[in-house]
Amino acid sequence: GPVERKVMRVVTPGTVTDEALLEERRDNLLAALHAHGEHYGLAVLDVGSGRFTVMEVRGAEALLGELQRLQPAELLIDEQWSAPAAVQARAGLRKQPPWHFEHDSARRLLITQFGTKDLSGFGADDLPVALAAAGCLLHYVQATQRAALPHLRALRVERREDSVILDAATRRNLEIDTNLAGGSEHTLAAVFDYTATAMGSRLLRRWLNRPLRARTELRLRQQSVGALLDNRNYENPFSTLRGIGDVERILARVALKSARPRDLAQLRNALGALPDLRAQLAVIDALLLKQLQQRLDVDPAVFTLLQRALLETPPALLRDGGVIAPGYDAELDELRGLKDNADQFLIELEARERARSGIANLKVNYNRVHGFYIEVTRAQSEKVPDDYIRRQTLKGAERYITPELKAFEDKFLSASERALAREKILYEQLLDQLLAHLGKLQDAASALAELDVLNTFAERAGALNLTCPELSERPGVDIDGGRHPVVEQVSDAPFIPNDVRLNDARRMLIITGPNMGGKSTYMRQTALIALLAHVGSYVPARRAVIGELDRIFTRIGAADDLASGRSTFMVEMTETANILHNATGHSLVLMDEIGRGTSTFDGLSLAWACAEDIARRVRAFTLFATHYFELTALPETHDTCANVHLDAVEHGDHIVFMYAVKDGPASQSYGLQVAALAAVPRAVI
Repeated sequence: GPVERKVMRVVTPGTVTDEALLEERRDNLLAALHAHGEHYGLAVLDVGSGRFTVMEVRGAEALLGELQRLQPAELLIDEQWSAPAAVQARAGLRKQPPWHFEHDSARRLLITQFGTKDLSGFGADDLPVALAAAGCLLHYVQATQRAALPHLRALRVERREDSVILDAATRRNLEIDTNLAGGSEHTLAAVFDYTATAMGSRLLRRWLNRPLRARTELRLRQQSVGALLDNRNYENPFSTLRGIGDVERILARVALKSARPRDLAQLRNALGALPDLRAQLAVIDALLLKQLQQRLDVDPAVFTLLQRALLETPPALLRDGGVIAPGYDAELDELRGLKDNADQFLIELEARERARSGIANLKVNYNRVHGFYIEVTRAQSEKVPDDYIRRQTLKGAERYITPELKAFEDKFLSASERALAREKILYEQLLDQLLAHLGKLQDAASALAELDVLNTFAERAGALNLTCPELSERPGVDIDGGRHPVVEQVSDAPFIPNDVRLNDARRMLIITGPNMGGKSTYMRQTALIALLAHVGSYVPARRAVIGELDRIFTRIGAADDLASGRSTFMVEMTETANILHNATGHSLVLMDEIGRGTSTFDGLSLAWACAEDIARRVRAFTLFATHYFELTALPETHDTCANVHLDAVEHGDHIVFMYAVKDGPASQSYGLQVAALAAVPRAVI
């Protein structure tokens, strides 16, 4: 018959929730961006988890840094806005009508979604530009999903000053979760991601990309890592977490009514594991772990419901049937009984009718044309009971139907269809019952992800020989035996640890030494140790004391930006200008080879002036690597500067890199020796 046809859902890059279309260990984000002059409002939603955040930033550089951090799959902007070229070039850009960003209607839409009187409870009332973006984003999701969004329960405000700010260049140069070639190998995340669940992996990447300044929270994380590390307490939670699955995204599909039977089976298994996890955490003395234990306290009735309702291993799709367990619903059991026990019923009916009629050769049969019938030979037709109704006459037999057989036929022929329809109704009811517990389930899912990351930090601390950093109130970075966490893992040779001393009296290190001698590694490892300390992890060092940092800047490497018409040197100067304008006395700055993209005297002048400006005016904690030996004179005029160098030794025609940092300037750069190592022709050398 006629089938109603309508669009049920519009699938877009930022709103897709089907696990087959998603990268399980990376967030899939939808973002909306609204501009008011140089003031930008950014709203970000992960439809797969219900995490909805807003923030406001000033300046295009800050905006690009946040977009680099978030990497949204889809970005909504006002079609009338002349966006910067870097925004226009982003994949997944969607232009929306300007009225979708209207503040008052956006505010009303958000209040309706969250069921609140206003947005002051979320701390978002003073963010009008961000709320306009959030309203556009919510309108877009409602239009594409065409369903209620019960898993969007709150709005979270992120403020840049709460985190250690990393701009786009810094994220790229530190290779946090993407290497310089665009892949994920040999990154900080690749070394640290030993999480047991996909949702834990995604949270780990969020933590690494947004290091915190809140010392109280960081110390709670450190305490938890230490408690899990004691007696290898992380081993039992790991074995339990591996069977949990991606509860976060399963709950989103439950909320959108798109969860499949195996999603619910995985959710059931996860809920079944919670009592074990809570028991494992109960014996570990750490405040944050106790809080996570409380958040894992989900009503046991939810597990009982799923256990009663679902088969142990349901099929992949509801349309295949056989999802609901026997004994859960009497009507479904009856329909299945009719279908499954039809042969037995017909045998019993045949025996009863032979006894009742006295016709010994009476048969009950079925064919697809005429359905069920009782067949009697012509010779015996006079003996049929009065309630028999003739259905068909054949040459040597008569076929009859009785009210009882007719009723059974109606039931049997529709049993399969009705059983499947009943299963669909029961499945919808099951999803509705789960929605009543959605908030608590989402809270438990986020607690599972957090436990997974803390557990991973503990396992990595043991496996990689990491130590707990001291978070000091005094400014500076003081590291004994620091190591690069990635290079150490991929290098065949033993890694040479080095110390870093940056404090109020020693704010800039002028680093000299040969190419290939380890200057960039030394600088990057310092930044990565500081970053890891600000996510609550242990760090690759013998000892580390990390003062509070507000930003980390890097100016490392050479790359042009031909799409924007910028040469290598222009990119270098743009990144340098950003550092000089925005770094403070609480920033960590890494600057490598400033001025190498122009003539020697121009380059030297720029490098000297930049170093002197940072030393005198900015006073940031700075690692300044250079081949301009003239800069080693800076400590003579600036008492907060000091010289260090990476050592190398000539051995015959060869050079041996020692990779050890020593006080004082280097004697030479060994450029010709490195050129020879790179196989530059002997005649050229």
